[in-house]
Amino acid sequence: MDIVGFLKSQFICHLLICYIFIVSGLIINFIQLFTLILWPINKQLFRRINCRLAYCISSQMVMLLEWWSGTHCTLYTDPENYHKYGKENAIVILNHNFEIDFLCGWNFCERFGVLGSAKVLAKKELSYMPVIGWMWYFLEIVFCKRKWDEDRKTVMQKLLNLRDYPENFWFLIHCEGTRFTEQKHQISMQVAEAKGLPKLKYHLLPRTKGFAVTVQCLRNVVSAVYDSTLNFRNNENPTLLGVLNGKKYHADLYVRQVIHIFIPFFIEERIPLEEVPEDEQECSNWLHNLYQEKDAFQEVYYRTGTYPGVPIVPPRRPWTLLNWLFWALLLLYPLFKLLINMINSGSSLTLASFAFVIVMASVGVRWMIGVTEINKGSTYGNNDNKQKRK
Repeated sequence: MDIVGFLKSQFICHLLICYIFIVSGLIINFIQLFTLILWPINKQLFRRINCRLAYCISSQMVMLLEWWSGTHCTLYTDPENYHKYGKENAIVILNHNFEIDFLCGWNFCERFGVLGSAKVLAKKELSYMPVIGWMWYFLEIVFCKRKWDEDRKTVMQKLLNLRDYPENFWFLIHCEGTRFTEQKHQISMQVAEAKGLPKLKYHLLPRTKGFAVTVQCLRNVVSAVYDSTLNFRNNENPTLLGVLNGKKYHADLYVRQVIHIFIPFFIEERIPLEEVPEDEQECSNWLHNLYQEKDAFQEVYYRTGTYPGVPIVPPRRPWTLLNWLFWALLLLYPLFKLLINMINSGSSLTLASFAFVIVMASVGVRWMIGVTEINKGSTYGNNDNKQKRK
């Protein structure tokens, strides 16, 4: 292992990275709190400012993937559509198979300049998480409790509020609702058999109601729906801990523009405007068909190691790295100065307190990483949730 790789694997480096992320995130959350006074005065200015503030947080995560880990991202798509990415509002359907698929989705947003304004449909519990969850609150992220009878009205209202959003945004949605595991897949396919739906090999059955409402509420605001399927080469199983250790992965993302909602533009795989379903049941059927196609693309990838379409590597932008360097320079100096003063004081109590803070910080770091781990993820979709499926 080279010296750089060795340093990247050291816990002290991880601790410093997480210190910068958490402290800068809390500072930004605090600033966001004060922007609330703008909402009744100038709502659009509030939104534009919070897009920039949110970028300062989420871009640090993307920096880890792009610059620290050096993960190589290849995009497979139609070159005729490539120039539109980032220049229109879009709903992005992502598969949910990997611990860092959310990070790759953010990377996709960053390469096309919409990371700061990116939206998601997220579980309500995440809204209570410091830094990212609080950041999402000010970004008007759509949170749900995963109980559709309770969620429907709230989700629709939040989506309708986005109709006058001043920035181009991508709405990222994992229609499967939870990450793929063998146990969840087995249960999902039992449901498919009971409902007479075609079985899927590499995906869970999509949860159709949230997607149907999203399309309904954002129609004529969103220009297109991008079907995105992510995979990693050489059967890699990427983790956030691996990224933090500086491990380089090779991601392949297949993106096809399956719907162009209001501008007639004929492309391969395009569904004509008049065929775009507005009825909830028809939209549900359409989404099930889409996931059968996604399954077929996964089959091709596992067999050939590649996707259809032209491979393109969108260039890295320097802003994620520059943003992280700014916060590092701002926050590390007072930390090191404090540490030196503590050592010079010679106080056993002071040193013991500092050691306690380090231990607690390491526990916090491990907890944050654990949130992304599949084996510690949501039980949504497991046996105890089976009866809740509609």
